[in-house]
This record gives sequence, C-alpha cells and structure tokens, in this order.
Amino acid sequence: MTPLPALADLLHSAHVCALPMRVKFRGITTREVVIFDGPAGWGEFSPFAEYDDDESSSWLAAGIEAAYLGPPTPVRDVVEVNATVPAVPAEQVATVLARYEGATTAKVKVAEPGQTLSDDVDRVAAARDVVPNVRIDANGKWTVPQAIEAIAAIGEVQYVEQPCVSVEELAQVRRAVSVPIAADESIRRVHDPMRVVALDAADIAVLKVAPLGGMRAVLRLAEQMTMPVVVSSALDSAVGISAGVATAAALPSLELACGLGTGTMFVDDVAEPFRPVGGTVSPRAVTPFGELPLAAPDRDAWWRERLSRCYRVLAELPD
Repeated sequence: MTPLPALADLLHSAHVCALPMRVKFRGITTREVVIFDGPAGWGEFSPFAEYDDDESSSWLAAGIEAAYLGPPTPVRDVVEVNATVPAVPAEQVATVLARYEGATTAKVKVAEPGQTLSDDVDRVAAARDVVPNVRIDANGKWTVPQAIEAIAAIGEVQYVEQPCVSVEELAQVRRAVSVPIAADESIRRVHDPMRVVALDAADIAVLKVAPLGGMRAVLRLAEQMTMPVVVSSALDSAVGISAGVATAAALPSLELACGLGTGTMFVDDVAEPFRPVGGTVSPRAVTPFGELPLAAPDRDAWWRERLSRCYRVLAELPD
C-alpha cells in the first residue's frame, strides 16, 4: 500500500462534488465523489453510500495511490471501451448508445427491481440493433433458476456479468448455460477474490480499481487470474476513470472492451471526461475544472467525516 499522507493534507485538498446524472443508475440520480490532489496528481474517494468503512477504505487507498504515486507504466496507447446502457425503456437505448461514438460493444443492465424479464429482453434486443456485441449485467439480482431462465430468454450474448450473488451460484449457472459468465462483485466484495478461480465459477474477471484498492492491486490480481480481464469503472468521475484507463493500458494482455466509458452518464463532471472516440479512450492525466459542482454543506461534512474514518481504518492496517 502507498504510504499514508497526513489526514490533514487530504482534507485540506479535498473537494466534495455532486455530479448530476442523465438517467437513474444504481438507484441514484446524483453521484457524489471526493477528489483530492497530491504530488503525483489527483485521486478520488467515492464508495457507494451503503458500503461500510472497512470496505470503503479500499477506495481511499486507491485514491491515495493515484494522487501520491501516480499511474503504472502503460503498454498500449488506447483502450477499447463498451457503452453502458442503464435499465431504460427499449425505445431509449439508441439514444444512450449514440453517446458512445464508435463503440461496438454495449453492456446492458438487466434484472432491475420493478421491471420484468420482458423489459430485459426488449432492452437487449434494442442494443443488438445498434452494436454487434452485447453483454449483460444483473448485479447479482437473480436466483440460479431465474438466471438460467433469463439467459435462455435473452439469448446469445458476449457474457453475463454477475447473474447471482455468491461464487457457488455463479458456478452453478456457468455449468447450466452455454454463454460465458463474468464475475464482478464475487471478486471485489469478498474476502478471497480467488475463490472464483478455485471454484471454476467464471470465464471473465471484471476488475474495478477503487474497490480493489488501486491500480497496482488490480494489476497484481489480474496476474493471478486464469481468465480474460475487463477493467471497469465504479461510476467514477473523470479522476477515477483516469486510474481505470491507466490500469487497462498497463495490462500485459487485454482482449475485451473495458467498462471505462461511463463518464458519458454525467451531466457535469469534475474534469474533462473520457469520451470514447472510435470506441476507445486513451490514458492521460486529468486536471479538475476551476469551478467544480460542489455538494451541499451537509454532504460535504458527511463525506469528510467518512474519509476520516476510512483513513483510520487504513492507518491500523499492518505494513
């Protein structure tokens, strides 16, 4: 782990921002993030509100690495990215995909609470009408029988990301269907991410920089995986996306489009967003705008207290 800077330095340089979104995603319409700068650039701290301090501390470690150590050495100049389609009505899919210039792959959200399997089938079909490669993401919302039924109804896709919650369930689904299975939460929200490999539960590993503790932590984990890796965002601002793109650019092998085009989902961002050109983005340093979309004072205080608690978690970890 990157040596910890002083907490006072982090808080002094921190900006708590509220980024309005074009459509609801993960149940939110505004994404709150904390950005701070250090000698190597800018870092981000933005764990989702329901995450406890222990889990959220990994996000702080990732931000500190970016600001105080900087990115790893790249081995490629461009990274292919997928479009991300929230759980919108099918008739809105083409409008969403139009924001991802040149993208040939779309990740479509499915299993949204309050929606039906028919909604999912229609949304995926609408995406297929626009791009040749479609992958779907259920965020662990299905049971094993529901996953098997839904995958059969939706039909052939590039892969199904996190159809069920547990690694054991992923393994069951993988044995029952013909399409590849990708693991996301079963890697980043568990004590032992390698259980996915041990139980032969997935064909693709989706790795996210902030939840896994930083760029170099992702690169080390990718080395241990016996499957292709997709680097994806955690609904990051441009600061967090820059760390994801830097990580993808440093991977020795990168076979599939990465989920690093989500900046198009924000109305406002903290810096110039990573807009896909020809379906790709390139690694670069980011500099926040002079005028930032700052959060309300009560949210600013809430985030600063949360950052301080997570800092104390990191400070208690063994070297």
